[in-house]
Amino acid sequence: MKLLPKSALILITLVLVSATSAYASDVDLTELKAALAKRMPTAAGASIKATPVKGLFEVVAGGQIMYMTKDARYIFDGDMYDMNTKSNITENARGSIRVDALNVLGEKNMLVYMPKGEIKHTITVFTDIYCPYCRKLHNEMADYQSKGVKVRYIFVPFKGAKSIETSVSVWCAKDKTKAMDMAKSGKELEVKTCENPISQHQALASKLGIRGTPAIMLESGTMLPGYVPSAKVIEQLTSTL
Repeated sequence: MKLLPKSALILITLVLVSATSAYASDVDLTELKAALAKRMPTAAGASIKATPVKGLFEVVAGGQIMYMTKDARYIFDGDMYDMNTKSNITENARGSIRVDALNVLGEKNMLVYMPKGEIKHTITVFTDIYCPYCRKLHNEMADYQSKGVKVRYIFVPFKGAKSIETSVSVWCAKDKTKAMDMAKSGKELEVKTCENPISQHQALASKLGIRGTPAIMLESGTMLPGYVPSAKVIEQLTSTL
C-alpha cells in the first residue's frame, strides 16, 4: 500500500479533528494577506481562501499551493485529502489554476486540431517536435478526431535550438497542422520566422511545472504526465461526465 506524504497525514489529522464547514466569517482575509506579506514578502500577491478545515487557509502564490494558519505563523506544503470523498483537494485546486492559465494564453495562441463533427471534449498537449512519445501521441490524432476530441498543442521545445527553430517554423507555416504533421513524421521544414507564442508556451510550461513531454491536460485541469494511449485518454474524458 502506498503511504501518503507526512505533510498530507498532518493535514488529514487536522481534517478529522476539525469542523468540516468552510471557516472564514471571523477572519479578515485582508489582515491575513498583510500578515503573510510581512512574513513572506515574495508572496505579497498571493490569493487566500478558506479550506474545509477550521483555521486553515489555502494560499496560492506563483502557481504553488500551500496552507496557512490564520495567524500566518504556520505553513504546510503538501496535499490535502478529504478522506470521506477520497479526493485530493489540493490537486483539484491545481486543476483550476491550470485551466485559468490556459484561458489567459488563449486558444488563438495554440495549434489546434479540430475533430470531425461535434466537439465532445478538449485536451491540451504540451509537446516537443522531436520527443519520440510525443510523435507516438500525434500518430493517434485520427483517433482523437474521430471521437470528437479537439486537441490543442502547446510547444515546449526542451530538446534545444533545433526544436525551437522547428516549432517556430511550424507556427509560421501557411498551413500549421500540415507543417506539424510533417515535422512529427520527421520531415524537414522550410525555416520560417514570424511573430509567435513559443516563448509564452515555454513560460506557461515552467509556471505549471511541466518537466517533460508529452503532458496531457484534460478539460478539468487534470494532468496526465507522459504518453497515455488515446483509448485511455478518451475513456477518462468520458468517465468525468
